[in-house]
Amino acid sequence: MTDITRIEAAAFRLQGHALRTPLLGSDFLNQIAGRRLWLKAECLQLTGSFKFRGGWSAVSALEPEVRARGVIAYSSGNHAQGVALAAQRHGVPCVIIMPSDAPRLKIDNTRAYGAEVVLFDRDRDDRDAIGNAIASERGLTLIKPYDEPEVIAGQGTCGLEIAEQAAEHGIREADVLVCCGGGGLTAGVALALESRAPGLRVRPCEPEGFDDTARSLASGQIERNARLSGTLCDAIATPSPGAITFPINKRLCGPGLVVSEDEALQAVALAWLRLKIVLEPGGAVALAAALFRRESLAGDDVICIGSGGNLDTAIFRMAMDRFASA
Repeated sequence: MTDITRIEAAAFRLQGHALRTPLLGSDFLNQIAGRRLWLKAECLQLTGSFKFRGGWSAVSALEPEVRARGVIAYSSGNHAQGVALAAQRHGVPCVIIMPSDAPRLKIDNTRAYGAEVVLFDRDRDDRDAIGNAIASERGLTLIKPYDEPEVIAGQGTCGLEIAEQAAEHGIREADVLVCCGGGGLTAGVALALESRAPGLRVRPCEPEGFDDTARSLASGQIERNARLSGTLCDAIATPSPGAITFPINKRLCGPGLVVSEDEALQAVALAWLRLKIVLEPGGAVALAAALFRRESLAGDDVICIGSGGNLDTAIFRMAMDRFASA
């Protein structure tokens, strides 16, 4: 079970390894959002996303003899890189199972961190079955991308930082918008804020067509997406909320927010133009929700997490072109 004690333990193990990412603001973005907008720049984290937190937390929590045998994970790219770097820095073997349509940058980066990459077809193959088979054959420990207590705890350290930074800016009440796939970051941040800043409420954010968490929160039960691929927001394209993460998010989160792919691309462009940071579309949906779903928010402040910045050049050009023509 993940709770504040486990999150605090993960924070202790992450000291000296992960970065304390900044909370950024922009008068230009405030005008669009209609309130003070703050962005937690996890795109500046090691490996370019918050996923390093969970990867390090999970790898470092293993017993030494278990860790020495190696780890395995499946991911479209950001969890892959987080686990790969954590394994490399611990000096242990790492296998990463990635969809063949993952951005080339993410595949190349994962290999650069020393991992063996196994590609699969996300529409036809069962990544869980592939992962379980390889893990059993080689004696590797499977580190799931979100339905894993130590991963959730690692992501929760981002919430501890948000609580501290919000207090520094005098923010006691606000919606905290989180880019949501399987719900690991959402759950970890929600648990951290429940303990450290109860006036801050987490709101999961997703792209249209992949809004399983928003629909699940509305219905009260786990809902699945009709498709598993075909979005520029590949980093958060998951089949359904996690069995571990959903009960946490159901208890602690406000209603989900859904944005279009075009709005996510506009957020990518605005993050570059106004904050001088790079976000990938999946890492920009929370910013898009803050900018383009302002009527669904309340209060003078909104905090959003820019969860990842592993962006292909072609997608960056697309975002800038669409923004210029909007």
